[in-house]
Amino acid sequence: MTIDSLPGSSGYLDSFSERKVSYFSNLYVLGLTAVAGIGGLLFGYDTGVISGALLYIKDDFEVVNRSSLLQETIVSMALVGAIIGAAAGGWINDSYGRKKATLIADVVFIVGAIVMAAAPDPYVLIFGRLLVGLGVGVASVTAPVYIAEASPSEIRGGLVSTNVLMITGGQFLSYLVNLAFTEVPGTWRWMLGVSGLPAIIQFSLMLCLPESPRWLYMKNDKSKAISVLAKIYDPHRLEEEIDQLSVALEEERQRKNAVRYLDVFKLKEIRLAFLAGAGLQAFQQFTGINTVMYYSPTIVQMAGFHSNRLAILLSLIVSGLNAAGTILGIYLIDHVGRRKLVLTSLSGVIVSLVLLSGAFLLESSDSTSALYGCLAVLGLALYIAFFAPGMGPVPWAVNSEIYPEAYRGICGGMSATVNWVSNLIVAQSFLSVADAVGTGPTFLILAVVAVLAFVFVIVFLPETKGLSFEEVEKIWKAKAWGNEIDTEGLLERNES
Repeated sequence: MTIDSLPGSSGYLDSFSERKVSYFSNLYVLGLTAVAGIGGLLFGYDTGVISGALLYIKDDFEVVNRSSLLQETIVSMALVGAIIGAAAGGWINDSYGRKKATLIADVVFIVGAIVMAAAPDPYVLIFGRLLVGLGVGVASVTAPVYIAEASPSEIRGGLVSTNVLMITGGQFLSYLVNLAFTEVPGTWRWMLGVSGLPAIIQFSLMLCLPESPRWLYMKNDKSKAISVLAKIYDPHRLEEEIDQLSVALEEERQRKNAVRYLDVFKLKEIRLAFLAGAGLQAFQQFTGINTVMYYSPTIVQMAGFHSNRLAILLSLIVSGLNAAGTILGIYLIDHVGRRKLVLTSLSGVIVSLVLLSGAFLLESSDSTSALYGCLAVLGLALYIAFFAPGMGPVPWAVNSEIYPEAYRGICGGMSATVNWVSNLIVAQSFLSVADAVGTGPTFLILAVVAVLAFVFVIVFLPETKGLSFEEVEKIWKAKAWGNEIDTEGLLERNES
């Protein structure tokens, strides 16, 4: 039994034989993506800027310099805020829409940036980090969903991955800003404070953009929804999209009650989708990406390069590789597919983490050799080069497309919360674990986690390249019923 024979799917797939859209074919969609992606820029800037700012915060506050716990708390408090923001973000998205959720996130982020820049002591700084985290958490849920719901299915992966490019671009920008302010009085205050500027820009631009057309349609504002969709699709495709939304709306009416968090676990197909989505988000963090981004200057110094400025400069190169790798991922995700891309990515991540582990283990036994420090920096660069095209964008792309309309906000928020909780665990424990067992064994632990992630993807993640939201939903229903899924045939059919 295949998807074609599922109840209600007779003749459904035949209407999707003319999907020929390129990434640059619609400037309107690209514009929506770019503005929504500023939320990703804020996300990336915040994760990157603290790594350099922390070096100077330690210089200004002796109590911070003496305490690894306080350093970890300054880094991690933004993650605590992001957990809360992501958990609430799903509800905000479903109740008030993607546009209002973005505006709320911007306001909170701007206030947080001002508090951080003016902080008279580490504890006010920590509060500012909490506020910034709240804004980032809401944005991390909202931006991928907004972009996905405004994207033609055959380029949805690339467009959602553009948000990840904005994240990596924000990280790269943060290192440039860090480098620019290393000799300026107030160093870290400027580094943290200028993050409010992109939030102000996004707030201003977002006021001029429409709400997500799918959200509008599901809220019975059909005229506005069709007006937006008409700018995205040609007349023939527009009719197909409206037909799909009509079916989804009817299913929503039959459901009667609003979806609640516990409802995610009642239906097997939703449980399976959430397991795949949340699992990917967890493994993205537990394979160590934000350990590298938060602490790359510190890691570089551990490797023997002790100058603050040199550590930030080398980290800037690592961050540049991250952005370049994400650009490659934007192209590959809709050509190679999600599964193959993420499996290739994880293979390289495993090798890179083993190399990093070996470099630090050898360095500890022969601390006089600069070779091992260079090997550690090479390991960092290879790690980013492999991680960025696959494990960077794929979890966010997958989570924006694998849930039915009624569950997309809630499940997206829950899976993003898993990401941020995992992020917090890794960020809050990395320095302490490295102190306890050594840097080399710590990276070896991450390599073992990457192996588990590889197995997880093979077992739980179906290919969703080029599929409509409705087709993806049918995949999960087929898996829940224990039926064979001819996803390859489905993909060939859509590309024919």
